[in-house]
Amino acid sequence: MPALCVQQNRDLRIIAGPCPALILTFMLRVLTTIIAVFWSAIAYGTPYPVLEKNSELAVLGFSFVDMSTEGAYNGARDDQTARVQLLNTALRDRLSQEGFTVLSNEPIAEALDAIKNPARCNNCELKLARELGARYVVVGEIRKISNLILSISLVMREAETGVMVRALAVDIRSNTDKSWLRGLNYILKNHFFKQ
Repeated sequence: MPALCVQQNRDLRIIAGPCPALILTFMLRVLTTIIAVFWSAIAYGTPYPVLEKNSELAVLGFSFVDMSTEGAYNGARDDQTARVQLLNTALRDRLSQEGFTVLSNEPIAEALDAIKNPARCNNCELKLARELGARYVVVGEIRKISNLILSISLVMREAETGVMVRALAVDIRSNTDKSWLRGLNYILKNHFFKQ
């Protein structure tokens, strides 16, 4: 039931009726809600396209970027290098389990070794994937801010067009095998292969 306002008209008679200020406030709230819903639909875009299972997939792997003070002073750590390999293996295994044909990087090994970070090489990953005959290409990056704060990002693109079909970055806490795998599994379970 709309709120009633008591007003005095020109003839100094008191009248009761719907309150214009409350109606205006209600209409503004409804309009704001509608705009917010449509804006989020525009901002987040349409859902990613369905992935073609049984497609050939080039997995160029993860690159490790150490932005921490520890890395600046001490250089690369063996345990972190091993974790990058652990994530690369886990990623390839999971993509195979999901029905993709994960291609060997052997034919492009020399070109891939010359690239410091395939995730940031001005779309060179697309060219390498096309050389392998892949439908999709996957690249990832692990950024270490400190020994406590790290970020894992993973991107999948169509090799022919460069269209991004999946992408997500997550922050993780703790520099352990378990935390790195948990971050990768979160990306794959809750985004790449969300049911």
